[in-house]
Amino acid sequence: MITQYNFNGLGMGLGNISRLSRAKTRSISPENFTGEKGRGGMATEGTGASCARDLGQGWKISPSVNIAANSTFILGEIDGPGAIQHFWLTTFPANWRRLILRAYWDGEEQPSIECPLGDFFVNGWCERCSVNSQPIAVNPAGGMNSYWEMPFRQHARLTLENVGTEDAIVYYQIDYTLTDVPEDAGYFHAQWRRSNPLPYKEVHTLLDNVQGMGHYVGTYLAWQSNNTGWWGEGEIKFYLDGDNDFPTICGTGTEDYFGGAWNFEHPQGNYGVYSTPFLGLPQVIKPDGLYRSQQRFGMYRWHIMDPIRFEQDLRVTIQALGWRSGHRYLPLQDDIASTSFWYQTEPHVPYQSLPDVDGLEVI
Repeated sequence: MITQYNFNGLGMGLGNISRLSRAKTRSISPENFTGEKGRGGMATEGTGASCARDLGQGWKISPSVNIAANSTFILGEIDGPGAIQHFWLTTFPANWRRLILRAYWDGEEQPSIECPLGDFFVNGWCERCSVNSQPIAVNPAGGMNSYWEMPFRQHARLTLENVGTEDAIVYYQIDYTLTDVPEDAGYFHAQWRRSNPLPYKEVHTLLDNVQGMGHYVGTYLAWQSNNTGWWGEGEIKFYLDGDNDFPTICGTGTEDYFGGAWNFEHPQGNYGVYSTPFLGLPQVIKPDGLYRSQQRFGMYRWHIMDPIRFEQDLRVTIQALGWRSGHRYLPLQDDIASTSFWYQTEPHVPYQSLPDVDGLEVI
């Protein structure tokens, strides 16, 4: 059986890592596009061919791919059953919002993952930020790693679309297992949304019209504050299984939801950045007094130990609140981009369309 975080009820767990299995380990990369057994390192042409001209086949001929502007590249196609267990990738930060990651499970036409590459890896601002968490690790200098387990029963297809006007060089490796998938294993989903700016007195919607049975496992927010002062008084709300006006789960403040407190201020006068297995504020981008006028933040919360389970439907929203005179809340009009991660049964409701490249851009 595939190994899986305990929240999905599928895995052996770290304590059972010594248990042997007849599962087959495979890997897709530019050195083995199909992941076939005994077919790695056979390239005779590729981005490294010139560097290896004195050495020949087997000497790093194809370490990366060039994805042309306004084109889609198939990272990998896998016949199941099995599960993607690790996904590593790196490319220049300028590409992180104009490369769109998509994943399709079991022949579906609509993607279950659809997200700008950087936001999927907790780096939404196209500036490198190290992340030290259980499912996502980003290491110097821009090595992006995902350990979200992604089961499939028949087929998996991962693509990258370059919506920009310049080609992108991408290095990647997809590590997966071919093995039985339990009947109760959910399919992994990720969706990106942006409010830029958030309309006055409205909430940012992270997810809406999710239908089926599943559990919510993570949130990443790339948040730009467009006012002076504190920006994180707003509550996150989870509407489960028919909730209408009022949610079943209601947070107490933005920094509280991400495991912080008191404005993330530590030491006094500074934001305290942190990155832990399940919660983090790993990125604070400060104004420079010239062209960088707004503060920007990157925050994640993984519900691995506390999955939010739903049986029929799910909607997730967050408020943006600061302070105004008279100790009153001020509804903010910030730039908020969210990535939501969850498992559910298929089929899923198709996502709203992503904006064009101008709507994705970090400016």
